[in-house]
Amino acid sequence: MDIAGYFASIFIGLLLGLIGGGGSILTVPVLVYLFSVNPVLSTTYSLFVVGTTSLAGSVFYFRQKLVDGKTVLAFGLPSILMIFLTRMFVVPAIPGVIFRSASFTITKDVLLMLLFALLMLAAAYGMIRKNRNPVESYPQKMNLSFLILQGLFVGFVTGLVGAGGGFLIIPALVNFLKLPMKTAVGTSLVIITINSLIGFLFSLHAFEINWSFLLSVVGFALVGIFIGMALSKKINGARLKPAFGWFVLVMGVYIVFKEILLR
Repeated sequence: MDIAGYFASIFIGLLLGLIGGGGSILTVPVLVYLFSVNPVLSTTYSLFVVGTTSLAGSVFYFRQKLVDGKTVLAFGLPSILMIFLTRMFVVPAIPGVIFRSASFTITKDVLLMLLFALLMLAAAYGMIRKNRNPVESYPQKMNLSFLILQGLFVGFVTGLVGAGGGFLIIPALVNFLKLPMKTAVGTSLVIITINSLIGFLFSLHAFEINWSFLLSVVGFALVGIFIGMALSKKINGARLKPAFGWFVLVMGVYIVFKEILLR
């Protein structure tokens, strides 16, 4: 399964490079089901994989002046605060066994995977549905309160399940702040980088990290993101989102069935 896992790692980077999100939503399932990593540890590994890969993409978009610095600050600072609170207090407070009956038990690992599956279903919906009101204009005023609330929510999601939250960030930047798509992708990657790497640092005290394995996964994901960024010059990533969305939908449904019905 390791070969399949490394191939999937390339795909994670490819998605991040093409559409600025979506790849991170696959990282935990890849680590759990293809590399057999514990789900709780996988959320920590995911933060490093996604953060490092997004960092490489961020440099590319930053050089193209496709990053909105004010949005990064307004979004990123609340996210960092919520990531800290979630990784330091919420995740450790979740009990090992959530529910137990004669025939069924929900453990902390199962709960995290089910939450991740729900997140994947939400991400799939966002990718598949058609945007009937495409926005091209740039706003004159920034809705700071909206950005703070969105940042807090994305920080909670990132801290809890190790997803970068690009599928939440980009719609907010495009539909509410009216950023152009490519600027939204670049800005999203910077926010994901900050959130994920800081979330990883907040988690180091609780886990022993297998650095050789983690860096090998990152290496393959980096190959993917460079491919994705090269393809983004020729392919409109937004047009590919529905296809990726259906793939994420199938993966989310599979996780629900595996964790509830196939245990």
